[in-house]
Amino acid sequence: MIDIAGQRRGKRAQADLNMAPLIDMVFILLIFFLVTTSFVKETGVEVNRPSAASAVSQNKTNILLAITPQNRIYMDHREIDLRAVRANVERALAENPDGSVVVVADRDSNTGIAIQVMDGCRQAGARNVALAAQQPH
Repeated sequence: MIDIAGQRRGKRAQADLNMAPLIDMVFILLIFFLVTTSFVKETGVEVNRPSAASAVSQNKTNILLAITPQNRIYMDHREIDLRAVRANVERALAENPDGSVVVVADRDSNTGIAIQVMDGCRQAGARNVALAAQQPH
């Protein structure tokens, strides 16, 4: 007697799906996006910087603080109090001890606030504190 069901079972090909190339491709894409993504932290507000002929571009800036024309201080897209500048900068420096701080003050902001913010950054342990300016056109 002919075993038709057994012949079908024997001839049936196993369909294996190899996931290794797909996983490799996902990791390659992940690495590509991580490498090409810019990790610049923004302050969260638009500031009209004053111009200075001696302004120099800094390539590596890790901590940005912005001061608006209304003398409000922003860091990492949130408003912070003047008394909290030191604590916030200390926290940011704990994550990156070699980080530099740039204070981006609006041209219409109070100079006293900018100096107090820079002083708070230095008290937090920041070695490199700069005031942002733009080069004249």
